[in-house]
Amino acid sequence: MGTPRILLTNDDGIESVGFRALYDALDEFADVTAVAPAEDKSAVGRAMSHEVDVVEHELGYAIHGTPADCTVAGLEALCPSVDMVVAGCNKGANLGAYVLGRSGTVSAAVEAAFFDVPAMAFSLYVPGGTGDWRDKATDPEDYREATNAASYLAEHALDAGVFEQADYLNVNAPMPADDPAEMVVTAPSTLYDMTAQHENSTVHLVDRVWERMRDGDIPDPEGTDRRAIVDGKISVSPLTAPHTTHHHESLDALAETYRSN
Repeated sequence: MGTPRILLTNDDGIESVGFRALYDALDEFADVTAVAPAEDKSAVGRAMSHEVDVVEHELGYAIHGTPADCTVAGLEALCPSVDMVVAGCNKGANLGAYVLGRSGTVSAAVEAAFFDVPAMAFSLYVPGGTGDWRDKATDPEDYREATNAASYLAEHALDAGVFEQADYLNVNAPMPADDPAEMVVTAPSTLYDMTAQHENSTVHLVDRVWERMRDGDIPDPEGTDRRAIVDGKISVSPLTAPHTTHHHESLDALAETYRSN
């Protein structure tokens, strides 16, 4: 394979530090075109617009829309001849089965899979602790583990046949430590710990998973994405985009008797 052609998008916005860090890393060996939201569109999932305004940007195109909009606009109109869609690098991890549909970063990769275009989503785990995690990871160097993993996979995954079995990869990386992180293949964790509290006229929705990660209180076993990240490893989950279905005899029986009731 010659120089790979990559459509790069995200959900934090085209001006985010993680996006530029990933663009610069991929630009070392690939033909990269940015098609990314003009503003922060975090956690919008696969929300789709009917039309979007497009502004030319020094890196490609800034879209006044969602990450899924960016994938469709890019693959259908702005840069249709690409080998791969890469989304990221998101500030904040996208871990667990329950977040896959919420994340704009992951959703951009899922959208690409429906075009039969290989895709990868990259996110950075920013630990809690003292201070607000949103105020951390402000330097491109903080994303080094993620950008190194992205460069490695973008250079080798296609020729290795990875996308003959997976539609997209969901990759989460830790912040840099003294030694380079190990890369492990994982499955999304099934841990779910959302809670809600009703107070006066407000319901507070809290995802306790992040608090549990900060305290080291997670039951996730080896082989899951969250366990890998807590252990300081790079998690790579090979995933498929279409929802799966199975034969259900009980549902067959209900369908057969539907008109007789």
